[in-house]
This record gives sequence, structure tokens and C-alpha cells, in this order.
Amino acid sequence: MSARTFRPRLVAAGAALAAGTLLMTACSSSSDSGSGSGSSAVNPSASVNSVTADPSLAALVPADLKSGGKIVVGSDASYAPNEFQDDKGTIVGMDVDLANAIAAKLGLKAEVQNAGFTAIIPGIGANKYQLGMSSFTDTKEREQTVDMVTYFTAGTGMAVKKGNPDKISPDDLCGKKIAVQTGTTQADQIVDVINPACVAAGKPTVPNDGDKFDLQTDVTNAVVSGRDQVMMADSPVIDYALKQTGGQLEKLGPTTDSAPYGIALAKGSALTPAVQAAVQSLMNDGTYKQILQKWGVDAGAIDKAQVNGATS
Repeated sequence: MSARTFRPRLVAAGAALAAGTLLMTACSSSSDSGSGSGSSAVNPSASVNSVTADPSLAALVPADLKSGGKIVVGSDASYAPNEFQDDKGTIVGMDVDLANAIAAKLGLKAEVQNAGFTAIIPGIGANKYQLGMSSFTDTKEREQTVDMVTYFTAGTGMAVKKGNPDKISPDDLCGKKIAVQTGTTQADQIVDVINPACVAAGKPTVPNDGDKFDLQTDVTNAVVSGRDQVMMADSPVIDYALKQTGGQLEKLGPTTDSAPYGIALAKGSALTPAVQAAVQSLMNDGTYKQILQKWGVDAGAIDKAQVNGATS
């Protein structure tokens, strides 16, 4: 999902000005992508192992959660294929499957609730959610507020209309109309990296610090419709949008600034080691890889779940 006013997915990004050209290094965020339910991008033959409780992991669960039998997960369901609503309104996606598998390992059920992206981390602090699984980039800034258990890696990608009719270069976005989801790393990048470099180069800045939308689906539609020239989002979201829009978009430049995603928990939570151990167990037994393959995002697989493993 994408980030928001909490500056949730902020990843430090660098930019260089060489020979008057802006060299943009992207970052990682999260949001839905594309339009439609997303079923066409899912491998229907991929099956996820039936996950059963591991008594040694269940023993790590705090007593109050164990007695309640569930963990409540906040997720902004507008960031396919990571988290989004299918054509029946059911919240589905990589993060949803992982949340269910983590809960099962711990002898619990996961209740995934749709939430505004910027409301998730405050909701964890208020004990409304035990977990935040919404394509959060794990950053040192976020780790000051919540614990993060790493489980994936993604970078920033860009897309334009098929054929790149405006002849946009990924190395020079100055003055271009860029669509982003509100609060994402990509939205922060325009303000913190791209526009300052454009000013230094004596070039026009990105108008309005980017065309910002609450939903990633609207970001995608803004480029498909021609309202904006470029969209920026997490790499798996861009890849999914390319599939979902039936060839109306193409990728612009390489994926940049890869960084880990993290599951957000209350700072110092007794649940943190249990979740880290559950994620690692899913990695070890192959369930994790099956889930990623199901959603076509296995390129972002990692093999070690860490607590507060931000790289920047």
C-alpha cells in the first residue's frame, strides 16, 4: 500500500546531478496498483500449504491475545497485488495471505481490516491493530515509533503510457506531471529529492510536488487516462499495474532503491518475537515462497526475517 502523511514509507533516497541531468534514485513504498480485481495476475495453480499451529511459537503469544484467539491486522486495501479488494469486496493479496499464515503458525486467526494507510501506525499505538501489514518500508524513522519485522524487499518503479508518447527520460523528471499515492515514499521523494535537484539544475519542478491520490488505483488511472505523464510506486505494484491495464502502460527505467518491507507492531511488543519467529518458520518450510509465487512477486523474497532491520 502506499504511504501517507505519517511519512510511513520514507526511505532515504539519493539523487545526483550530472551534466545537468537529474539522476533519480527511487525509494520504496506500498500501494495498490492497476484497476480491476487482479485475478488475472494470480497464478491459479499455485497452492499454499495448509498451515498448522506450531506449539513452540504459540507459546510465545501474549496471554491476552491467546485467549482472544485472533490478531487484528490493519491494511490499506488499495495496493495490488500486496493488499486490495477483489470483485466481491474481499481483502486479498500477498500481505493478506501472509497475515493468515502467520496467525495460523501462532494458533490464532487473522482479522484483516481495511484502513487508511496513515491511520494504521497510530492505530497500532492505540491497540486498535496488533499488526500493520500494508507494504510498509522498514525505515529507521519508523522504527522509532513501532517495531518492524522484515519479510520482503521492494524498490521504486515508474510507468508511463505505452510507447512513452511524451518521450520521458527516467533520468530527468523535472517539470513532468507525476502521479503518486499520498504519503508514500515516492511522494516524499518528489519533495525531498527530485524537486530540490531540479531547482539546483535551474529546471522546472514537478508541479504541485506531484499529483497525489488516496488510492493507488487512482494513481494508475491518472496515467492511463492521460491526466498525468508518469506514475511512481513500489516495484511489485508497478509490475502488477502493467498486467492489469492490458498493455496500456509500460515500465520506465529500472527499479531503484530496494529496501525491506516490515510488519509493524507496537514498540517493544511482546508479540514481536512471536511474529518474527512465525515469519521465519514460513520461510523455512516453503509456505512463504509459495505465497509470493501465487501473487507473482517472488522476486522480492528474502530468507531471513529480522526485527528492526532497516537499511536507512
